Amino acid sequence: MLPPELAKQIRLLEIRTDKVVDSITGGAYRSVFKGRGIEFDEVREYSTDDDVRDIDWNVTARMGAPYVKKFVEERELTVLLLVDVSASGAFGSAEKTKRRTAAELAALLAFSAGHNGDKVGLMMFSDRIELYVPPRSGRRHTLRLIREMLAFEPQSRGTDIDLALRESTQLMKKRGIVFLLSDLIADKEFETALKLLNRRNDVVALEIGDPVERDWPTTLPVVVEDAESGKIHSFAGGTRRRDALNAELAASIERRRAVCKRARVDLVELESGGDVLRPVIEFFARRGARRRI
Repeated sequence: MLPPELAKQIRLLEIRTDKVVDSITGGAYRSVFKGRGIEFDEVREYSTDDDVRDIDWNVTARMGAPYVKKFVEERELTVLLLVDVSASGAFGSAEKTKRRTAAELAALLAFSAGHNGDKVGLMMFSDRIELYVPPRSGRRHTLRLIREMLAFEPQSRGTDIDLALRESTQLMKKRGIVFLLSDLIADKEFETALKLLNRRNDVVALEIGDPVERDWPTTLPVVVEDAESGKIHSFAGGTRRRDALNAELAASIERRRAVCKRARVDLVELESGGDVLRPVIEFFARRGARRRI
C-alpha cells in the first residue's frame, strides 16, 4: 500500500503530464525515433537510393557486387531513463529541486513511451548504480518507475556519469533510446562513454540546471557548501567577482555543450525553476521536422 502523500504525488504527476503526453504521442514521439528500434532482416543488392553506411562489406566481398543490410522496424522500442540522483540534485533556488524536476520529466517520458506500447527501464545513479529496473511495458510498470523516482533515497552523494553510461551500454542489448537526465556536472570525463552509448543507441541529454548556475544572483559575500563533497566555498562579493563567476559558469555550460556536440548527442537545456515540459515538446517537434527534411 502506497503512503497517501506519495500516491497523491504520483496522481498529480499523471494528471499534469497527461495532456502533454497526448501532444507528444500524437505522432511526434514515434516519428522522432522512427527507425531507431530496428532488427536485421536480410541482405539485398545495393541500389542508388540506399545509404552507403548500410553496405555489408563481407557479403559484398564474397559476391563481387555491393550488397546492403535490410532492416525492419520493431513494433516496440526500448527506452532507458538514466537519472542522476547525486546530492547536487537536491538543490533548488526556485520552487522545485533538480531531482524533483528530473522525476517530472522522467514521468513524462515514461508515460509517452507507455502510450506507444514501448518498454521502459530505469537506472538511477550517483557515483554508483543506485537502482536498475529492467525495461518492461504496461501502466503498472510505468507507475512503479514513477514511484521509485519520487521515493528513492540514494546511498551515495557523488556523481559518476561515465560509470552510468558504460553500464547502460552493457545493458542495452538491442538498439534503443536513452534519455540522460542530469545537470551534467561531473569531475570525471564522460565524453568517450557518451560517444560509445550513442553509437549503439539514440541518446538524448536533458540537462537540468538551476537559475543560480547560469546567473549568480548577488554581489553580497556568500559562503556555500558543495552538496556532494562537503567542501566550503566562499564568495567574496562585489560586482567584479560576480562577473568573473558568471564567466566561469558560462564557460562550464559551453564545455558541456561541446561534449554533447562532439558525441553527436542532442542536448535539451532546462531550468528547474521554470516550465520544463514545454521545452521537451518543442524539442520533439524540432527533431521531427529535422528528420523530415
